[in-house]
Amino acid sequence: MAKKGIEGLTISIIFAFLWVPIGQTPFLVEHWMKLGTFVLPMLLFMMITFQEPEIEKRFRAPRFLALLLFSAYLTHQFEEHWIDLFGNEYAFQGSINSLVERVISSSPDQTGPLTAEAIFVINTSLVWMVAVIAIWQAPQRVFPTLALAAIVIINAFVHIAGGVFTLSYNPGLLTSILVFVPLATLTYLRIPARRVALLLSIVWAILAHIIMGAGMMASTRWGLISPLTYYAVLIAWSVFPFAISVATPRKFLEDQ
Repeated sequence: MAKKGIEGLTISIIFAFLWVPIGQTPFLVEHWMKLGTFVLPMLLFMMITFQEPEIEKRFRAPRFLALLLFSAYLTHQFEEHWIDLFGNEYAFQGSINSLVERVISSSPDQTGPLTAEAIFVINTSLVWMVAVIAIWQAPQRVFPTLALAAIVIINAFVHIAGGVFTLSYNPGLLTSILVFVPLATLTYLRIPARRVALLLSIVWAILAHIIMGAGMMASTRWGLISPLTYYAVLIAWSVFPFAISVATPRKFLEDQ
């Protein structure tokens, strides 16, 4: 328990250095996805050297699957937030803001509600933090890995639905189809979890996307809450899968 406590404290310090503004914020807001891209080879190395030598058993190991999902998401973030399929840089923010304004605004020229700062916090909390917690807690607790798979599959659905709605490409669509859907499906098929855990993870991920969208509008469009409050809610929701896995007896979530 003492070791887990130290590990949890270390994770908290790592993410505090991401989010607490001590001079690094402007750099990270612009370049966070590039840092993730350069972390990707290290994650791939960890998967190559994974302690279970048999491939079949690797793809049943929650920690390996969490590493795989995190690597997939870093690849997705490259396409979504850095360089998309057509070579456009930082295109996602403009794409979302344009879509929002087309749907809800009578003034198409109005600046959209999604800010670069919100993109940074959304991705480093609901993806990076959830992934780190999933890797840390596996194999003793698998629910955080299920939550990671859920945020992957729901995000893929949002990208695909957006593509169908606009009949056009959106940044992140390619990796959603080719990477997210098969890997999230694989994770759900391989992890020994009860149906209630699978359903709970999907509900968590759907609510995460609702919080993303509603909080974005409430903070930057309607002025109902401050951006800092919005970011705090995102971070708290990112820790929720860990809280569920700790508070709920394993027999209710996992097949023993």
